[in-house]
Amino acid sequence: MKRIDPIQINWKPAKNKVIPVYKQIIQYVCDRVASGEWVIGARLPSQRTMAKLFNVNRSTISIAIDELTSYGIISGKSGAGTQIVSNTWALMLPTKPSWKKLISSGYFQENNYRLQQINQLEFEPNIARLGTGELDLRLFPQKMWTEVLQKMSTEITSWGYAEPLGILELREAIVEHMRQFGINVSTENILVTSGALQALQLIASCMLKEGSTVFTEAPTYLKSLQMFQSAGLKLNGITMDHDGLEYWKIKNQIKNSESSILYTIPTNQNPTGITMSDIRRKELMDFCIKNRLPIIEDGAYQELCFDNDQFKPLKSIDDNGMVMYLGSASKTLAPGLRIGWVIASKPVIQRLGDAKMQMDYGASSLSQLVFAEFLKSGKYSSYLVDLKKTLKKRRDNALECLTKYFSQLATWNKPIGGFYIWLTFNESIEVDDIFERALKKKILLNPGDIYDFKHNRSIRISFAYLECDEFKESIKKLALLLMDK
Repeated sequence: MKRIDPIQINWKPAKNKVIPVYKQIIQYVCDRVASGEWVIGARLPSQRTMAKLFNVNRSTISIAIDELTSYGIISGKSGAGTQIVSNTWALMLPTKPSWKKLISSGYFQENNYRLQQINQLEFEPNIARLGTGELDLRLFPQKMWTEVLQKMSTEITSWGYAEPLGILELREAIVEHMRQFGINVSTENILVTSGALQALQLIASCMLKEGSTVFTEAPTYLKSLQMFQSAGLKLNGITMDHDGLEYWKIKNQIKNSESSILYTIPTNQNPTGITMSDIRRKELMDFCIKNRLPIIEDGAYQELCFDNDQFKPLKSIDDNGMVMYLGSASKTLAPGLRIGWVIASKPVIQRLGDAKMQMDYGASSLSQLVFAEFLKSGKYSSYLVDLKKTLKKRRDNALECLTKYFSQLATWNKPIGGFYIWLTFNESIEVDDIFERALKKKILLNPGDIYDFKHNRSIRISFAYLECDEFKESIKKLALLLMDK
């Protein structure tokens, strides 16, 4: 076991400052923990000793200790005294959230032209959405849905506001559901949100200071890019290899960042389809622990691994509250449900829940109750088995089509699950030109540029939205178009 040096205190609060003394002590503790000087497991002196060292009344120490405990930064353990228990997300709680930033009408940045164009064209009739991030509507479990709604119609007796963290019944169902992935939490660690995107908005607005750096995969989920940028955060893209994020490239840059976090989609990454290896996950966690780099883990595609391949979420190996986990029903069941969830420490969840109540007073009660019934009844698990079989068949069909029509035009990866194949064209092909020409053939592409920090020659291919024959027809048309330059 690694030896933990005793905590040294050689500082005293200034009693002539406007800032209350107990607040100065709280900030002092947070600064020592944030710098790495006081590590997780380090034991604080007794309150009596700290009162002498800080030259304050014991009651002042007691107030500071109580507030630090409420944030989850320290904890009193039986027989072990008061110890440091968290050195990442909890340190952001003493800073009050900027509600003005959260609710201001100018909060969101405008989408770029290409993205606006795609958003509009996705609703055009008779267009083949070859890169969309939505599940085929024809795969929706209509029979199960009807059965659940019929059951709900007799059991729902009121339509009052839901609890601040979400309906307890759903949070209990999520607790049970997440155990299969090695995530063992309680209902107090879960906040139900209106989709995982709202969870990102809450975190960006209420936990992160403007000017903070967000490290993320390059390329990555475009909505996360927009959300972080709108919140005044700096983005820093880190490249990937076939094992996932090349985390070691963060090291030289993190020293120059006053406040930093990592946003990652380790399983069936959007848009590349890459799944981080188990070895890389362990290395990444060790790196983040060593560098006190908190993690937002987006698990939107966690449940869509084919062939029973199960990669443990980073949250399942998180012992220090390092990871905030995002889950969603949008990619597996229906985006229209608008059900997502955040898993984090109780103090963090309380803050995010407070912000959410001021934003919309809770996610749809009907959606929450319906999804809770899907989870509890076993219908969701049964549906996922069939869904993954269908998606695997469509993936295999997509790979066959690409091999047949694109072998001389591009390269691509083979995903183990999810929705996406990341296709990169040869140097002679310009994506913007292909995008416009494909539109004339009623084919809608998602250019790689909208997900990246720099220009590329890639597109995101989705095998989740079109049936096999539809996909084959669209890919064939696209290949003919490329050869007819």
